[in-house]
Amino acid sequence: MAYEILLPKIGFSMNEAVFAEWLCADGATVKEGEPLYSIESDKSTQEVESPASGTLHIKAEPGETYQVGDVLGTID
Repeated sequence: MAYEILLPKIGFSMNEAVFAEWLCADGATVKEGEPLYSIESDKSTQEVESPASGTLHIKAEPGETYQVGDVLGTID
């Protein structure tokens, strides 16, 4: 079963963020808890950890703006 990677709500007033970069390549094996990607919001950059272990399938493109809850990729 694939696990959806969703853009998290990091701050109280955060509704969207710029997707900065993936820290792992498409098709890479990732482990739960390791840094997976970074986002830019409220004038800061945040690294977000992998929510699950498995194979990463990227959907989000760096430099694009996404809404909280948007699917950035999947892990299966």
